Amino acid sequence: MSSTPFYTPPRWSATFDPHSVAEIHRAAQTGIYDIRGAGAKRKVPHFDDLLFLGASISRYPLEGYREKCGTDVVLGTRFAKKPIQLKIPVTIAGMSFGALSGNAKEALGRGATQMGTSTTTGDGGMTPEERISSKTLVYQLLPSRYGMNPDDLRKADAIEVVVGQGAKPGGGGMLLGQKITERVAKMRTLPVGIDQRSACRHPDWTGPDDLTIKIQELREITDWEKPIYVKVGATRPYFDTALAVKSGADVVVLDGMQGGTAATQDVFIEHVGLPILAAIRPAVQALQDLDMHRKVQLIVSGGIRNGADVAKALALGADAVAIGTAALIALGDNDPHWEDEYKKLGTTAGCYDDWHEGRDPAGITTQDPELAKRLDPVKAGKRLANYLAVLTMETQIIARACGKSHVHNLEPDDLVALTVEAAAMAGVPLAGTNWIPGKSGM
Repeated sequence: MSSTPFYTPPRWSATFDPHSVAEIHRAAQTGIYDIRGAGAKRKVPHFDDLLFLGASISRYPLEGYREKCGTDVVLGTRFAKKPIQLKIPVTIAGMSFGALSGNAKEALGRGATQMGTSTTTGDGGMTPEERISSKTLVYQLLPSRYGMNPDDLRKADAIEVVVGQGAKPGGGGMLLGQKITERVAKMRTLPVGIDQRSACRHPDWTGPDDLTIKIQELREITDWEKPIYVKVGATRPYFDTALAVKSGADVVVLDGMQGGTAATQDVFIEHVGLPILAAIRPAVQALQDLDMHRKVQLIVSGGIRNGADVAKALALGADAVAIGTAALIALGDNDPHWEDEYKKLGTTAGCYDDWHEGRDPAGITTQDPELAKRLDPVKAGKRLANYLAVLTMETQIIARACGKSHVHNLEPDDLVALTVEAAAMAGVPLAGTNWIPGKSGM
């Protein structure tokens, strides 16, 4: 036998893994918590844990080249005189000028307009470039009230009252001083170059009764023309959806923890809120219990990447989805073309999330004029339009395979889950069984 001792390689703790150890060292050295952008990076149950049951004998598929599959959606049919009519069920989520460059905001508007869908302003107000480039623009009213004025409310096509966001429900966002230029400061009535933290709650209400009053005020300001959305982070989706409906919302926007943010605490992003997969069915149940499903529209967001994700969200009961991070990637964020510069920032393409620092090589999450010039809004808008077209076609492909003549005809019966967790969250059977965890009598 060999006299060489048996070698056991080093083993990391499952609890104190390399990232956790590095974070402890960083916190001990600096005494500050980590801030970053983007969404949760931890693995949580997601749409990948669901599968569609395509048609065969028991269901009849549609022929792709000869039979139509509709994708249009109307938002705001409950009270608004002028509901929004979109050609596709994919919208662009709220991302502010300040968090994003002016060119990026223009590119989002151009891409969305080409595909017949809407964009959303985000915190910080409406820019002229954004209004001109966006055929359909939703104006966000946030707790900060940055940039808010009645004239812009009337210029918008809809108003979204933001109560919470998936990446930070119960908390406010941040915009560090290096991104607060003279123009951003003027729009937000802030000092130039000083870090800003948005408020976590609206200053003029403390509950749903006050929200009812605020929605009524917004309707009067806009002559009841504009649909009023209420956006919540996914935490208690059944009750939040029910209260939004009670308060008079035309549309509820539900944002899961995979949704991104320009900047907030990493501990917030990773440990507060629910995955969107766990939030859709309770929200839909609230609408059904109130006899408001499809009467009050539901938009969901948080980690939407491809047409399969869109189709699964619609099958679970949503009317449309919103994309944020995916839209930025489509514009050119984290593009390997800028790999050398990402490496200089201590990261790599695909992992870059220091959006708060304003040094984005792609010119998207920055206010540096030299970096922002790298993003051509016309070319970037075309990239986004291409991506939205693919999302739509993929959604149609799946709907046709399930025998549906409209993407809104997708339903939970078309789905099964690969894991017990996903089956319980989505309320669909575990694959190969008729068992839905948590359902009595099953």
